Amino acid sequence: MKAQWIGAGLAAMLVLLGACGRQTEPESDAVREPTPRTPTALPDVKESPTLAAIRQRGRLNCGVHEGLVGFAYTDNRGAWRGFDVDFCRATAAAVFGDPDAVRFVPLNTEQRFDAVRSGRVDVLWRNTSWTMSRDTASGLSFAGVNYYDGQGFMVRRALNLNSAAELNGARICVQSGSTTELNVEDYFRRRGIEYRPVVVATEGEARQAYAREECDAFTADISALAAARTTLPNPQQHMILSDVISKEPLGPVVRSGDDRWTAVIRWTLNALILAEELGVTRDNVSDLSKNSTDPRVRRLLGSEGDFGPSIDLPRTWAQDAVAASGNYGEIFNRNLGEQSSLDLERGLNAQWSSRPAGLIYGLPVR
Repeated sequence: MKAQWIGAGLAAMLVLLGACGRQTEPESDAVREPTPRTPTALPDVKESPTLAAIRQRGRLNCGVHEGLVGFAYTDNRGAWRGFDVDFCRATAAAVFGDPDAVRFVPLNTEQRFDAVRSGRVDVLWRNTSWTMSRDTASGLSFAGVNYYDGQGFMVRRALNLNSAAELNGARICVQSGSTTELNVEDYFRRRGIEYRPVVVATEGEARQAYAREECDAFTADISALAAARTTLPNPQQHMILSDVISKEPLGPVVRSGDDRWTAVIRWTLNALILAEELGVTRDNVSDLSKNSTDPRVRRLLGSEGDFGPSIDLPRTWAQDAVAASGNYGEIFNRNLGEQSSLDLERGLNAQWSSRPAGLIYGLPVR
């Protein structure tokens, strides 16, 4: 009897389990809708504290070279001129619509980075090479490249030199505390060539020491050498050797930690580069902003889209920047190129679409 009760109970449990299993099966072959997912909310974009401070004071504080022909210098009336100066004015125009809403702060090599970190300047538009250590370990951020340079050597033609490799035992004037000093050491060390560095505190002092014949060669960025040559009593008696011993991508520097302000500088630079590519000049920018049918031009100049407001600037930010100083090519030619005393070729600083092509490439506004 006991065995019969156990068998009957087991059979009953199996029937119940089967019934429960049938109840959990879907009643039809209809496809179930997926459970809706709540979209992840984008974090609130914080206002740039740098831009807020600039607007409150009513001007941009722009760090520049103390005096380098072609890049940043004062003319005989005391007005600031130069390649980097024009980028300062373009930045002020992008923010305020006024290229004169800027204070120029001359800085030497030792002062420049502390001036950015401390907030003494809002942006450093000064011939400064973008390197890994500067970009990652010193509280600074580079916003782009506005000039591709390289280090070279200037010598007197009377020495009859054809290459820097012939400078064995030569006295080389070089600025201390710069990538220039490190590069020249690397160059001669790799080749097993002896040289005697004449190290001075500033680039200006290096130029003066070379002029006094305290050294046989002066090494610096090639653009700086070209500028230095124009200041010598007889420029034609000096030559820049063909050797280029380093890569020197020069560009604007801001404090790290303020991504919105970095974006303002980056896109102001890109707007000027893109303007040249699209044929937008200081003379035609106003007309094109009203009449152009090219969607790329219309986006750039604020006729379509909200690209300026996306970085807390007016819709006309790029139009105002171009109207202030011209496009990239106009700024280059006026200060460094064929319209200037330096008469430098575009070279690597030609547009990517030029023939021969250069490295200047404007990011798309869209």
